Amino acid sequence: MSKKLIEIASEIVQSQVSLSPMSAGEIASSLRQVFSTLQDLQKSEVGGVDLEISQSTGLESQATAEEKASRQLTPKNSIQENKVICLECGAEMKQLTQKHLVSHGMNQKEYKRKYGFSMRTPLAAKSLTKARSKAAKKRGLPENLKKFQEERKRRKA
Repeated sequence: MSKKLIEIASEIVQSQVSLSPMSAGEIASSLRQVFSTLQDLQKSEVGGVDLEISQSTGLESQATAEEKASRQLTPKNSIQENKVICLECGAEMKQLTQKHLVSHGMNQKEYKRKYGFSMRTPLAAKSLTKARSKAAKKRGLPENLKKFQEERKRRKA
């Protein structure tokens, strides 16, 4: 008995979720994307349509797909509400860490310079940045910072 496309797509997404945590929205998006890709593959198989074939895998080359995605992705829209997309490799995460950037042979300063980000721009999802800001305000950081700066001015004078 052959499996339905939706069953195959759900198994693929389940294995993705088991490897890295995903939000409900990311799971739904991934499921739609996998299902759509499987439908396209099935249509091309039935209709005899040629895809860009990689001789080693028999599927569309992953490097080609990533290159297409990175060409469409701009630095401005790479920092999204719930994720940041690495402009080097297309990886999606909550924050571009130093460890990840080292795998591309650069640090945060070089990455920001290469893609035209302001040096003050955090390489983190907007929701994460907002949560950190809210936590800092809750702890009284803005008031404490003002007090510290005033004290420092008095010491210098």
